Amino acid sequence: MNQDFFRRNRRALFDAAQVDAIAMAGNISMQRSHDASFAFEQEANFWYLTSITYPGWWLIIKKEASYLVAPDVDEVRRIFDGSLSDDEAKAISGVDVVLQHAEGEKLIKTLKESDMSIATIGEDPRTEQYHFGLNPGPVEMVKMLRSTFVHVKDIRQEMAKIRSIKTPEEIDMIRRAIQLTINGFETVRSNLRNYSYEYEIEADVSYQFRKQGAIGHAYDPIVAAGKNACTLHYVKNQAALVPGEFVLLDVGARYQGYAADITRTYAVGKVSKRHMAVHHEVETAHHKIIGLLGPGVNVKKYFQQVDEIMRAALHNLDLLREKDDYRKYFPHSVSHGLGIDVHDSLGSPETFQPGMILTVEPGIYIPEEGIGVRIEDDILITQDGYENLSAALPTNM
Repeated sequence: MNQDFFRRNRRALFDAAQVDAIAMAGNISMQRSHDASFAFEQEANFWYLTSITYPGWWLIIKKEASYLVAPDVDEVRRIFDGSLSDDEAKAISGVDVVLQHAEGEKLIKTLKESDMSIATIGEDPRTEQYHFGLNPGPVEMVKMLRSTFVHVKDIRQEMAKIRSIKTPEEIDMIRRAIQLTINGFETVRSNLRNYSYEYEIEADVSYQFRKQGAIGHAYDPIVAAGKNACTLHYVKNQAALVPGEFVLLDVGARYQGYAADITRTYAVGKVSKRHMAVHHEVETAHHKIIGLLGPGVNVKKYFQQVDEIMRAALHNLDLLREKDDYRKYFPHSVSHGLGIDVHDSLGSPETFQPGMILTVEPGIYIPEEGIGVRIEDDILITQDGYENLSAALPTNM
């Protein structure tokens, strides 16, 4: 992506915000252990507007100019971790001015004194559902603005709507991430009989991703054998593969900032008729659900139709005996947006629009039988229908 891409994104957000200024912060580094940090990953909205992949930066957008605010980096940190020069920041982001941290604070104070209206990307409304701490960078910026200005407009929804429609450049990056992911799956599929442990599969996939130029995994890879597949976000990847059971792979490469997200469920040796029946129902539902998609399709109706298809699948497996059995055996949503974030927001649309990319991932999980099956593809909504971007990877077990 060249700087024109990020300039366009900033202009689109500023036009949608209808305020005098926008201020936001990127992520900061987070502790891993003692004096070591986790590998840094930038907040998606901040990257979308700046291309900055270093911690601690701010962005301020006004009608006449855009500003990046650099963090204070001492010499020791610069030597150990590196840093981004002002000229480099301008070159990759296309901003007009790079300020030092004190100058950025002064600019925000000036905005307040000039009685300018200001906006930022507010808190994720689903924060209470998460079981982890939020990165303090964006959080502290929101707190600072709200303690400085009488009113701070939240433009999270505007940002989500802009990001939900992918540009041709973004679609190309996602296509590449998907192809790298497919290559990883094909490697695993062709060598499945040679694996003994989940971590051996993870190692081969990771090797393929990095060898082909991916940044790495877009999310922690899931390699779940047997009953482990009934834990939806299983990431330990340490157990032995068991002949006669399934192994579920949910992995996605990240390429140039964009994610893929694909799932397949494979048989380790010969599996039972029950295993085959569960896989068949998920695979059949998967293709039916994809067929529902297209431009102008009502989102609410889509999810209602998904429920009908999945209830029929569970009924065919004799799994709908009690009132709560539907969500017991199919506990997650069938679709989410895909882009910079592996769970990209679609901006709560009423209908699907051309340029949106979303997953389709039905699954059936039967803990008491130790069977878990999920199949997932990445779908682009087009002007006249849809394109399954990961269709080249077969869905059979």
